Amino acid sequence: MTGHGWDGMDYRDWKNHEEVRRRLDAGADPERFGVGRSRPLHRAALSGSPEVVAELARRVADVDALEEGVTALWEALVSRRTENARALIAAGADPYRVGHGGWTVARLSLAGPDPDLVPPEAGRPGLTDAERAVADEGRRLTAALGDCFDDGLGLACVAGIDAGEAVRRLSATPVDPEFTAELTEDALSAYDLDEDMRIVGVTTVPGGCVVTQPWGYAPQQPVVMRLLSEGTLAYGLYANPKSGNQGCVFRDGVAEGGDLHPGGGPDPEDGPREVLFSYVHASHAIAYCLAYGGLRPTDARSVLGPPDHWVRLPERDYWTQ
Repeated sequence: MTGHGWDGMDYRDWKNHEEVRRRLDAGADPERFGVGRSRPLHRAALSGSPEVVAELARRVADVDALEEGVTALWEALVSRRTENARALIAAGADPYRVGHGGWTVARLSLAGPDPDLVPPEAGRPGLTDAERAVADEGRRLTAALGDCFDDGLGLACVAGIDAGEAVRRLSATPVDPEFTAELTEDALSAYDLDEDMRIVGVTTVPGGCVVTQPWGYAPQQPVVMRLLSEGTLAYGLYANPKSGNQGCVFRDGVAEGGDLHPGGGPDPEDGPREVLFSYVHASHAIAYCLAYGGLRPTDARSVLGPPDHWVRLPERDYWTQ
């Protein structure tokens, strides 16, 4: 059986304790799932229930076994599945085992939404003042943004310049507010997308400005990012409805990173600062982009609108730098 007894399981089934226990009792392998080195406990930590996590933890040889270099406890932590993390710790998972960037679950959890996940132990290091500042600002920013729905959104977060300077750099011209009010209500069906893809909103926020397009990718096109980032830093986002969040970084007019996944959580190659930053903003792509640029909005208006200015970009090729 190629699925090791887990054939037909999808992410929803890991919440079904009765079904998981039935499969285990029938001979499903608690150590293997699918092909490669995938592990059932990691699947449950990511998308299952605490009861399923506890059931699997009782049946594995090592609750701290690794998949792609991390434990199930690490997966539960960075995916914000706190109750699953508690179930793993109760089952003996080691919160002081070192993961990506030299962080342990115990220390990294202090920067997240559940800083009491691991009871403090004498002699164990906590967060530095600088790390605590990153965590505090991340909590403030995600709370200020609320539940921003970003599907189809384009965004450029630019450090150190205001909306007026952004409009100047883009050589953009004002758009009739009545037209944009109608456009934002039905951008995908009522208007000419080739024309309307050149319309963006621009808003000044503490630390810089935000260029946004609720219906498309225009703000993070290479030429737009190059112009906006001259002498500074800009982080671009397109929340692609088909393939997920796509990010890019430009510094002083030059592309510094592309094909990024803002809000996706820490990566194995990340250093300590990157792991902390990614964890603090995990599952919050917009907050990640704003914070990366050092922007500190006090609400979601710069993203959801209405912006300070609706403007039209001049006609040109925005993909060829």
